[in-house]
Amino acid sequence: MLVKTEGPRSGMRGHRQLTALVTVTVGGTATFAGLCVWNGNENFYRDYVMPFTKRLDPETSHQLAVFAMKHCLIKKQHKNDPESLATKLWNLSFSNPIGLAAGFDKQAEGMQGLHRTGFGFVEIGSVTPEPQEGNDKPRVFRLSEDNAIINRYGFNSEGHEVVYNRVKDEGEKKDRAVIGVNLGKNKMSSDATQDYVAGVNKFGKIADYLVINVSSPNTPGLRGLQKKAELEHLISNVLEARNALNVPKLPPLLLKIAPDLSEEEKKDIANVVLKNNCRVDGLIVSNTTISRPESLKGDSKDEIGGLSGEPLKDISTKCIRDIYRLTNGQIPIIGVGGVASGQDAFEKILAGASLVQLYTSFAFQGPPVVRRIKRELDEILRLNGYTNVSEAVGRESRK
Repeated sequence: MLVKTEGPRSGMRGHRQLTALVTVTVGGTATFAGLCVWNGNENFYRDYVMPFTKRLDPETSHQLAVFAMKHCLIKKQHKNDPESLATKLWNLSFSNPIGLAAGFDKQAEGMQGLHRTGFGFVEIGSVTPEPQEGNDKPRVFRLSEDNAIINRYGFNSEGHEVVYNRVKDEGEKKDRAVIGVNLGKNKMSSDATQDYVAGVNKFGKIADYLVINVSSPNTPGLRGLQKKAELEHLISNVLEARNALNVPKLPPLLLKIAPDLSEEEKKDIANVVLKNNCRVDGLIVSNTTISRPESLKGDSKDEIGGLSGEPLKDISTKCIRDIYRLTNGQIPIIGVGGVASGQDAFEKILAGASLVQLYTSFAFQGPPVVRRIKRELDEILRLNGYTNVSEAVGRESRK
């Protein structure tokens, strides 16, 4: 009896079929994954994207996220934000009050991608006059069990000139977010005031608002500028420079403060910023904290640097409430620290924040967190009888 065996042609045909099957499978999987990332699928990010990024070094993960925003690797939100979230401040219109805090897009590379993600405003920086590397690596640490991050970047910046050109190009686009520029000082600078004045002169013509950052814990001596006499000297000089700008509309000038302030220090800051020669247009409350709550579980909890995320939430909300009370609600506040849900944002608004920023929840949950927070905040406002977010500002602190 003759037994029929496969010849070379049959084997080749089988190999081609297997190759085609693998190609289609891999291609289909890649296409599906790409579409989920592009569309900002919340479940896909939660189950696949973010677990993958957590396998990477935290700074590498940060760089990858900036790369994604730089190249707009997420579908633009075409649906308009609810009217309940629209607000006006400093003659600027915000489609929603949820912004990205400084520290993520340090070099102003991903502003358009962040706008597409759904942020109502984007704050870049901190930017220093001259380029500097920042602190030695490793300088970023995840505390996954605590939904927190410790960083000691130390104002790593490409400098005014490089960042200026990027902000200028983005500012000329019709479809963009409100852009804030967070100003820092060089580590080795002998004149902090001059560094901030230089920032105002450089970015004052193109930024929607400017921020004096004197509250990062990672630049030696910086937080000392929050002391009463030093702060008055700094703000008066920076305001003088801002007021001297030859522009159709002067950019609002904000001060970013630390959460680790005593009641007396908060009073001093409030007294300074209410003076005519130091009357800033807004306050950002707050930066990261150097405190370490006993509840922290992460292996890196004792690393030096600023702690952000969930453990900062109540600390920053209390600070917002205190500053709102001490300034009699006369100076608008941007609330930041531990915002990961619509309820978190709502609590900061009730405490006195007109706008809210996030960072760490964006690092842990990815772009879908922005749209979810907006959706939740809209629902909470309606359930509590508010037709617009501005009606809720400071309600709890005014009781």
